[in-house]
Amino acid sequence: MTVVPDRALVRMTGPDAVTHLQSMVSNDVEAIPAGGGAYALLLTPKARVISDLEVFNTGAELVLACPPQVRDGLVDVLVRARFRKKVELEPAAGAVVWGGEPDGALATLETPIGPYRLVGDAPDENGAGDWEVARIEAGIPRFGHEFGPDTMPAEAGLVERAVSFTKGCYPGQEPIARLHYRGHANRGLRGLVFTRGLPEVGAPVTAEDREVGRVTSVAESPRFGGIGLAVLRREVPDRQKVDAGGVSAVVKPLPFS
Repeated sequence: MTVVPDRALVRMTGPDAVTHLQSMVSNDVEAIPAGGGAYALLLTPKARVISDLEVFNTGAELVLACPPQVRDGLVDVLVRARFRKKVELEPAAGAVVWGGEPDGALATLETPIGPYRLVGDAPDENGAGDWEVARIEAGIPRFGHEFGPDTMPAEAGLVERAVSFTKGCYPGQEPIARLHYRGHANRGLRGLVFTRGLPEVGAPVTAEDREVGRVTSVAESPRFGGIGLAVLRREVPDRQKVDAGGVSAVVKPLPFS
């Protein structure tokens, strides 16, 4: 059992909690059943990522899991936007865990690498390395690695999991919809398979002597060998041979298979 890294919790209570969060984030909060969860984004009006978050509905309250470095900013944005809505936000104890069958899970969110569960107490067991390998194999972006405050969701492969195109309005909705229906991002999340060794995270990726992106995550996979994630320019094709900080690599679609 692994505590999912880089997640801090916020408790959101009050009769207007679901309505307020529905108007603020990119996914459909009202559709989350009691005991369930959804992955979503809090965005600026220009659709830059303030935070990604797992939204858990325990039946009694909403619990948001977000990167600890942006928790205070996330709370500030939600508080300033609530106006007269009856909503309270405060830091919460507990953890989000992956793997195993923990007793007493308060809510569960299905992900491409298996369920994330909200628990009241963090377990002693940890296997963050296994989680990181599974995350990279599945092509799941991570805040501070594949995306950050200057990123639009489509550039980091976030749209499919985190955006609903049928829910009501929220900050950043118009730029996301415009890009989705009328255009394309100039960059996108891709996989890399390294032929020998692993490059440093942040190393430039070059193709035909032109820089086309940067390495964002690396791991040694038991199934695929040395692999990584990179945000690359859209015109770089799959199976393109590239140089990643002095390490030869081949571009692959995600997830790895």
